[in-house]
Amino acid sequence: MSKKFKDTSNITPVGEVRPTQLLWTYGPGALIDMPSLSVVTLGIDRWEKDRCPPIVEARLLAAVQKVLGSQVETMRMPPFVKADKVDPWSAEARVGVPVRPFPRWLRCVKCGMLAEYDSGLFKVKESRYRPENTRFVHQSCCGSEGDKPARDADAVPARFLLACRNGHLDDFPWRYYVHGGQTDCTAGLRFFESGASLQTENLWIKCDGCDAKRNMAQAFGKSGKENLPACRGRHPHLDRYDSDCDEEPRGVLLGATNSWFPITLSALAIPLARDPIIQLVQDGWDNFVDVESLIEVKAILKVMVKNAILPGISAYTPDEVWAVVEAIQNGDIDNTVTQDDIKGPEWDVFIEPNPPTDWPHFLSESTEVPASYKAQISNVLLLKRLREVNALIGFTRVEAPEESNDPDEQPPMAALCNDTPDWIPASQVHGEGVFIRFAEDRLKVWEEKPAVKALSEKLFEGHQGWRNSRKLDPDKGYPGIRYVLLHTLSHLLIRELALECGYNAASIRERIYADTSDGKSQAGILIYTAAADSDGTLGGLVELGKPDSLGRLLDQAINRAKICSSDPLCSEHEPQKDRTLHAAACHACAFAAETSCERGNLYLDRALVVATLDNPHAAFFNDLTNE
Repeated sequence: MSKKFKDTSNITPVGEVRPTQLLWTYGPGALIDMPSLSVVTLGIDRWEKDRCPPIVEARLLAAVQKVLGSQVETMRMPPFVKADKVDPWSAEARVGVPVRPFPRWLRCVKCGMLAEYDSGLFKVKESRYRPENTRFVHQSCCGSEGDKPARDADAVPARFLLACRNGHLDDFPWRYYVHGGQTDCTAGLRFFESGASLQTENLWIKCDGCDAKRNMAQAFGKSGKENLPACRGRHPHLDRYDSDCDEEPRGVLLGATNSWFPITLSALAIPLARDPIIQLVQDGWDNFVDVESLIEVKAILKVMVKNAILPGISAYTPDEVWAVVEAIQNGDIDNTVTQDDIKGPEWDVFIEPNPPTDWPHFLSESTEVPASYKAQISNVLLLKRLREVNALIGFTRVEAPEESNDPDEQPPMAALCNDTPDWIPASQVHGEGVFIRFAEDRLKVWEEKPAVKALSEKLFEGHQGWRNSRKLDPDKGYPGIRYVLLHTLSHLLIRELALECGYNAASIRERIYADTSDGKSQAGILIYTAAADSDGTLGGLVELGKPDSLGRLLDQAINRAKICSSDPLCSEHEPQKDRTLHAAACHACAFAAETSCERGNLYLDRALVVATLDNPHAAFFNDLTNE
């Protein structure tokens, strides 16, 4: 996928990213830091919507509409070029998402001059055949001493920015900062280094006119609150300034992860109807909702098959499809879609006595439970084919969003476009997985153990302290001790699977099913691959879900978790004292890659899975009759 930035005269390609990166890393409002250039991805109202292929997943679309409004009609993939080699001068080479240089301030690498890119001192050097080499240069630079022959020198982005919790992002106020406040001085600025290291104490900004200077250490921490101006409410991806912002701006570095956190929703493509054709028509109902005749159905199917909009629909005749459409329109078939609970329908499918075995995006097979774990595990389901759809609904800055769909439980969510969106970016990944359901009777006995209740109380106190420090309701959002157990075991298994299945740990993901509200009794984990191409369906993960392999991996995971290389510090960690959301867990034993964990490595505790040095009585995999 190419990236391009616009001016009034032309479009300049500046590099490439993968389509999925535009959801997780470089979405609207995010900075893309390249070797010679930094750009911000513009809002989706600037994207070429017609070049964005639609993705059909009715349950996820309903969940998105609940958050953003019913005006959202479709989910679409970012535009991309299908061909491997494209003529750099062709129209196809210009397909991509629009970006703009940001920050606007550039620094000459030779003379240290600091100025805005549109000040007339810099020019763009375009590279059509190697777009990633496109860069700015300082024209006729004479070097830091001014005595060298004039020649063009590279100019790189100034690496300091301002961001606030309300989702605003702005250029660093260089003139304000070096002069200690508002000033009428318009002389040139220079950025230079002193000392052997690149600590902020050794980075200086100086005014050529009045000789005012200040080092960058005073732009961070408590000093930053005194030396930085109020937030201007800027959204560079929308060309907009909010009128009021009462949040304190914070200095951030270009490329820092806290400058952009995506807020996404995801769902698995699962069969909700017993008849495959009914499921397909329901999934693509937006295409059939206004159909009034068989002729219209034929025309729609022709377009669908040609553009691969609804895989699997080509196996049915127009007459068969029209019969289902008529039945739904007449109310003979229920076409309602659950939007309050994305995971609930998935759980219902996984625990069916005879789960669906062959659908366009879902192929499952029941298998035996490992012999040594039949007391703790009810059943295992091998998912040989599945599809996950992810939708980007917004983002935050400075502070990561909490795992909650309630807007009151998240930092303020920044918008993807200026107006209310009628579509949102999405991606789909194909993969395979293993679903493990745990014995409800054993879990209930385990949850009543005094040691488990005591540990749950400590975790809840840590949860309350963590939320109090963020001005959130301290009594909401706790997932329960059952969730912490399943979540920890999932991480331990992911570590073992990554060593043997052929996938790296970052390409393996989890979904935890632990909802016990309203009489529900979920207790399961799904570990699956999440690759954007065929590499996610190679079969390596499914093979390890068979009884002998899964039993061996569980043994290894449990034995390895008993002792952490950071013990005794890891096992003695007390969340209620540190206001943290994990107990006996760290990078050496239970943390997983950010792309793998659905909770950002929160709510983890090895002591719930195995006996640890500090807590030998709360382990689920100990003899439940012993204390």
